[in-house]
Amino acid sequence: MNNEHSHTEDNSIIKIALNLTAACFLSGVIISSTYAFTAPIAAQEAIKLKNQAMKELVASAETFTPVEGKQDWYMAIKDGKVIAYVVPTESKGYGGTIKMVAAISPEGRALDYKILFHNETPGLGDKAAHDKFRKQFFGKAAEDLEVVKIPNEKNIQALTGATITTRAVTKGIKEAVEQVSTHIASKK
Repeated sequence: MNNEHSHTEDNSIIKIALNLTAACFLSGVIISSTYAFTAPIAAQEAIKLKNQAMKELVASAETFTPVEGKQDWYMAIKDGKVIAYVVPTESKGYGGTIKMVAAISPEGRALDYKILFHNETPGLGDKAAHDKFRKQFFGKAAEDLEVVKIPNEKNIQALTGATITTRAVTKGIKEAVEQVSTHIASKK
């Protein structure tokens, strides 16, 4: 009798294991096919978003040409001249990584930026994407990209209640300005 009972238990354990294996396999197939279908669409959307961001940042550009040896860097060209460099940058904010694309002049000054992704606090940190805040960066060299709490014409005034976000955005733009300035100097 004992022998018969343990044989039934063995069968049920094997059935459970087979059912679990089949369920895991089927889940894997569903997940991988969904990814295979959506990944190219997501990649196309990312390219579209980046192209749209570049055109918004340097509206007067006729074309955007990749910068040789620099991943995701572009030169904004008008009348055959480089009028700006558009480069990716990111920094850690209050809610995590803030991904941006920045437009930098050939003289190594910030022109504008667009935030592509953030998790900053709504109503506070997300104000870093607003025109009023972004306009502070226009024409600033790397040494002027410093956050201050008391307003002045030279630096970046901190967003009320979002100093961490302000510092993160400023740090990202300052790094972009420094990288472009170094690149320009190396070409001379």
